[in-house]
Amino acid sequence: MAIITISRDSYSRGKEVAEQVASRLGYQCISREILLEASEVFNIPEIKLYRAIHDAPSILARLTYGQERYMAFIRATILDYMRKDNVVYHGLAGHFFVKDIPHAFRVRLIANMEERIRLEMEREHISRKEAVELLKSDDEQRRKWSRSLYRIDTSDPSLYDMVIHLKKMSTAEAADAICHAAQLKCFQTTKESQKAINDLALAAEVHAAIIEMAPHAAVTADNGEVFITVKSQLTDTDLASQLAEMAEKVDGVKSARVEMHPFSFHEGYA
Repeated sequence: MAIITISRDSYSRGKEVAEQVASRLGYQCISREILLEASEVFNIPEIKLYRAIHDAPSILARLTYGQERYMAFIRATILDYMRKDNVVYHGLAGHFFVKDIPHAFRVRLIANMEERIRLEMEREHISRKEAVELLKSDDEQRRKWSRSLYRIDTSDPSLYDMVIHLKKMSTAEAADAICHAAQLKCFQTTKESQKAINDLALAAEVHAAIIEMAPHAAVTADNGEVFITVKSQLTDTDLASQLAEMAEKVDGVKSARVEMHPFSFHEGYA
């Protein structure tokens, strides 16, 4: 059993590969439906979540932490699926959310540029020049997104356990390679790795619950015990008690402890 994340650029046949892998392994395949579920659970318009996961943050979004809030909702929803195991996720950010989970198998697909151009021309009914410009713009937007929110470059091969170039290989062959590797011992769920994903998912859910009040709070969990660290100008006992109360309302939380730390103006507000 494993968690498989498939990262890819647009028009890279990632959806086809992910669906084939999920079908062969009997895993659940998820992507866009995450946005719909997050929209319903957190009462946020789906279009805002779509923009949060596709558009690079604007200056206004950085000042208001708008995109961070929406990504917190998406992260909580994705990790809730992933903690159930036997799942294939294709899309942005998945590999980053589970970077420290031992049984997470992170895959990057690279498609031939000419093939991507051809697919965009066919699907969008546009010229080659327009397709090239759109692909370049989309790729740059994704790079800005990952750098701005997570300080990573999604094209960095060190972020992945396997990188597949879909030039010689067909999507079926790529799915074969992924399915074979997913059976390796290093990607099998253990008691310890399941605890790690459970703790991560619970911390993400608590973070989503308190993010309106403390957008830059750090949240960790350990077997239902939640620890929240918030930087503030003053030791605000009211805020600390409110955050603890909100956290303890989340299913699975046994107790919540909040620590308030002073910050300098160079650090910004939590």
